[in-house]
Amino acid sequence: MGKRRAGRELLRSLSKKQKKHLREFGEEHPFYDKVFACCFIGCYCLRLWFSFQSEDSDKSSAESESETEVEQVSGYHKLLATLKTSPESESEEEEDESESEEAEESEAEMDNEGFQETGEGEGGEEDKNAVPEEEEGTTDTAEQMLSQEQADGTDTSCDPRHGEIEEFTDVKHESEFSLETNFMEEESGDCNADRKDSNPFKQHMDKELEEKEIEKMSTLPKTSSQSQWPRLGQLIFSSTLEKHKTLKADKEVDVKQLHLHKPLESTWPKVNKQFLSAVDKPTDSSFTPLQRELFCIMNSYRDLFYPERNALTNGEEIRHAYCLHALNHVLKANAQVLSNNAKRRDRKPGTDTDDHRDQGLTRPKVLMIVPFRECALRIVHILISLLEVNDKKKIDVSNKKRFKGEFGSDPEEKPPNLKRPEDYEAVFAGNIDDHFRIGVAILQKSMRLYAPFYSSDIIIASPLGIRTVIGAEGEKKRDFDFLSSIEILIIDQADIYLMQNWEHVLHLMKHINLLPLDSHGVDFSRVRMLNLNNWCKYYRQTLLFSALQDPQINSVFNKHCFNYVGQVAIRNVPHTGSISHVVVQLPHVFRRLEADSITSVIDARFQFFIDKVLPEYRDAIMSHTLIYIPSYFDYVRLRNYFKKEDLNFTHICEYTKKAAVCRARRFFLKGEKQFLLFTERFHFYKRYTIKGIRNLIFYELPTYSHFYSEICNMLKATDSGVDATWTCTVLYSKYDAQKLAAVVGIDRTAQMLQSKKNVHLFVTGEN
Repeated sequence: MGKRRAGRELLRSLSKKQKKHLREFGEEHPFYDKVFACCFIGCYCLRLWFSFQSEDSDKSSAESESETEVEQVSGYHKLLATLKTSPESESEEEEDESESEEAEESEAEMDNEGFQETGEGEGGEEDKNAVPEEEEGTTDTAEQMLSQEQADGTDTSCDPRHGEIEEFTDVKHESEFSLETNFMEEESGDCNADRKDSNPFKQHMDKELEEKEIEKMSTLPKTSSQSQWPRLGQLIFSSTLEKHKTLKADKEVDVKQLHLHKPLESTWPKVNKQFLSAVDKPTDSSFTPLQRELFCIMNSYRDLFYPERNALTNGEEIRHAYCLHALNHVLKANAQVLSNNAKRRDRKPGTDTDDHRDQGLTRPKVLMIVPFRECALRIVHILISLLEVNDKKKIDVSNKKRFKGEFGSDPEEKPPNLKRPEDYEAVFAGNIDDHFRIGVAILQKSMRLYAPFYSSDIIIASPLGIRTVIGAEGEKKRDFDFLSSIEILIIDQADIYLMQNWEHVLHLMKHINLLPLDSHGVDFSRVRMLNLNNWCKYYRQTLLFSALQDPQINSVFNKHCFNYVGQVAIRNVPHTGSISHVVVQLPHVFRRLEADSITSVIDARFQFFIDKVLPEYRDAIMSHTLIYIPSYFDYVRLRNYFKKEDLNFTHICEYTKKAAVCRARRFFLKGEKQFLLFTERFHFYKRYTIKGIRNLIFYELPTYSHFYSEICNMLKATDSGVDATWTCTVLYSKYDAQKLAAVVGIDRTAQMLQSKKNVHLFVTGEN
């Protein structure tokens, strides 16, 4: 009973969403707190689960287990106690009325997000209603649960209760979606499948490169040219091979001239109708101006980098455009295979031909990388809508109910009455779990969700989800053969991965389009020569969408994209910058530091800060100083230095517990702590308003330019009587040109980079 009581106490402190996440992954999203205890809690829940199964064993063994469990529970409660706000801190919070409102906002936000520690309030009632469901489930054995879930078609592959993670296999639909055993239906055939002269898909995939061209692409630099398009702006075309025909933007697009697969010609205008209401030109009935120019590049099978994606304005337009392109590619590829199946079936016995090479070494053709489950949910809904010709002809979607349950979100779990910027609400809408992967198989009029990777046409995954499958060198169980024949790679919202873990993206790029280690039952007589020659990366199209230009994102596009057709990058320069959105009267001092190389700028910035900047703020008169630090590694370095120098400071990062955040904000507001070290990732995931700032130091320019104005505008939360003492200092180097231009504009950036003197700007609030 002690074990069951401890389990109930633990479960009452978690919301439905947290319980589900802990069961599946043993950890929580960085959007939430309690980071360091997540894995421990997950393991403890797992241990409790198995302990419930052994309650019917003999008394002697039960007594011995209970003795050892007492020690474990007590140790666990000690750890859990560190996650709770101490009575002392709670009493201190009640002392200051000016901070109580901010603390209540923080507490209410955390509680509404599922971190109730007492089980009180609306969130507590929801948790109490959820606890009996968990306890009832504990009476079943693991074998009964597993057999029941398999009978219901439930995925047990990602459940830690069932041991190692294995990909779910939809056995009952395997034959229905097999490309090898199905044939083309006449009414669903692609009318342009055999027209090599006009079909972009055929032109791109049937092009036979020579070894000289491959060697040329591997050794010679790319040549580039510029072009100005009406909607996209300045485009940079680059290619290593011979100069291709100049690509021009189409003023008007006829759906029939795009060589779309047959059903898409009729479904696309209906699906995209929601974005056309604000379009002035009624003649173009299928694309917005942005979609028209983007799809023109996509349909030419060039690589594309678009760094102006905005979750509020054009995010869904872009998502619809690349879903159309990806689905069109898959349908054409599968139609070619099914058509050749019929030809091989009808050929005369004894005849052998090599004309039916239409496959890769593995089946997956499209890989979509998105940050959250909500993004995957929207993509699947778009794909389904594009396949449904009308309301009467609904396509058959297997495992749809299960998909909605795992990738959907509960509207009641959304925290009410939270004041956050609109872009924050748009990015973190719906299910924000960032550990997932799902295979999608499409065959004519049917879609199969949760298909095994080697039976999938499209794989939708997060960087973390795909990283756990690829594994690391030396691990026994790792797999990346399914990435060998990817023909279209779509990386959407790449800027968010900078806030998650960019190493996962780099790890993916190193393992894509490699020769598989196993044949996986492929018919080598049907494999294209480009795949057998290991030239697939030169045919792969990469579509990269981001909200900003960043050196790390640019590096992926420049160093990991080898498309023989070429690359297209949008390179528009900002003319005003986010500094124009600062509404408080504040002097901005931009201090330039010198560095010999981009690798030495990290140490140069640290030395410049402790030698030139920090001494000016050591005086007590320069209290209430917030230091904004984009890099977590720089944050750790400064924190250690401040501790070594015994400076009066506090700190907040993405791993700081809720109680510590409340204390740090209170101490900083009262002036009990002179400095506050503040990380960019914490601001990205929380967007708290920090009160009491009088002096602001940007240790490095922010990744998101609008964060600059957001942090500066926090000063208006302080009493207006001390306006004259406000200061803002920004550190930058010549390697921060892109970030600097996004903050101050391109004209000022050019002047600041030419001059080695400090630049003083004064924003009146009217700019």
